[in-house]
Amino acid sequence: DNFVEVSIEDTGVGINEEDIKKLFKPEVHHTTIGTSNEKGTGLGLSLCKEMVQKNKGEIWVESVSRKGTTFFFTVPKALNRYQKAS
Repeated sequence: DNFVEVSIEDTGVGINEEDIKKLFKPEVHHTTIGTSNEKGTGLGLSLCKEMVQKNKGEIWVESVSRKGTTFFFTVPKALNRYQKAS
């Protein structure tokens, strides 16, 4: 109840189950070629994970190969000035 869930979905190449396991491991540098043959560095997802965790949220992914991917993350709801932090 105290978190907002955000999802970002695409209809790209998708991510297979083995590669999903590698995505959030800092010791594994993993990138793939995108729909338009673009290359990624993996830096963006690492930064997203770090920011979400620093804000006490969670991040995860669901994907179907050749259909697309959805990334999800949660962050705490903002407190207004009349609410007390727990």
